[in-house]
Amino acid sequence: MKPALLEVMRMNRICRMVLVTCLGSFALVIFYFQIIRRNPFGMDICCRKGSRSPLQELYNPTQRFIYSSTQSPEMASQMPVEDHKHGLKLELSSTAILHQIRRDQVTDTCRANSLSSRKRRVLTPNDLKHLVVDEDHELIYCYVPKVACTNWKRVMMVLTGRGKYSDPMEIPANEAHVSSNLKTLNQYSIPEINHRLKNYMKFLFVREPFERLVSAYRNKFTQKYNTSFHKRYGTKIVKRQRKNATQEALHKGDDVKFEEFVAYLIDPYTQKEEPFNEHWQTVFSLCHPCHIHYDLIGKYETLEEDSNYVLQLAGVGSYLKFPTYAKSTRTTDEMTTEFFQNISSEHQTQLYEVYKLDFLMFNYSMPSYLKLE
Repeated sequence: MKPALLEVMRMNRICRMVLVTCLGSFALVIFYFQIIRRNPFGMDICCRKGSRSPLQELYNPTQRFIYSSTQSPEMASQMPVEDHKHGLKLELSSTAILHQIRRDQVTDTCRANSLSSRKRRVLTPNDLKHLVVDEDHELIYCYVPKVACTNWKRVMMVLTGRGKYSDPMEIPANEAHVSSNLKTLNQYSIPEINHRLKNYMKFLFVREPFERLVSAYRNKFTQKYNTSFHKRYGTKIVKRQRKNATQEALHKGDDVKFEEFVAYLIDPYTQKEEPFNEHWQTVFSLCHPCHIHYDLIGKYETLEEDSNYVLQLAGVGSYLKFPTYAKSTRTTDEMTTEFFQNISSEHQTQLYEVYKLDFLMFNYSMPSYLKLE
């Protein structure tokens, strides 16, 4: 069964029970999402000339959805229902339910952790440098390193290139990361920023926090070509965390152990010295989901489905698909479990605290391999 469907099933159980209890005798119940309830901008969603905007399509979908009180939502989503009165075939979208649940999860976590999540109430331009803007399709994408951000940047270059690019995979990875190839929200004036935050569809993609962390470690510290990371961070980590380090290790910094990397992350001095590098910074700190209302939250675990849903809402799904690639080198849950075997329970506990909001906000369970104190 697909992870997305499992998530819907798990989190909709209570909603389903309430609906069945309250509406028992009705065979069909209109389940048209009043998502506007969650949309702080009400009906004030402007359209592009001649077409509906992604934001409007998301919150005021073209199709209405019908829910049968005798079926579960996941069953109904697979079974179109005839609306005899209007002569239309309507269906419940499990995708729409799923993304509403994800938005609610973020809202609830922000509210429950208001002291830690809203320490700084005013965002600065520097806080917006990860938000890529697509003017033509009215999209804002907050990129998170190690969550398919290279491919998403490629897709954004196709969307904003006005015909310059047609195939995302023809764009070299290093070119996708050239800052001048994409425009970010911090480059606009404050009125322009506010207008785009209000009227454009904002989305991001997230990943299980420790799996993302191991992926960052593998890429930045075990690959010989990443000499810039070895010099900037590896030498610092070796000097601070390794007793009796050799002169070669102190000079090169190319053999950092995962245990040393974890010790560096939980060291209180590390973040006092400078913010985390974006590759292991929390999603919470990169994208500010308690200050910015994200309309769609995609997950690495359902990357292809969620990505193509974004492209569908943008009106380009018929000719642009999110790139798929071989999974052989991806960091997996099993691999992550292996890396954590040598991490002490004390350090595991401290590391979980660093990434706790990401776990809670995006509905990731505490890993079973952890041995927390």
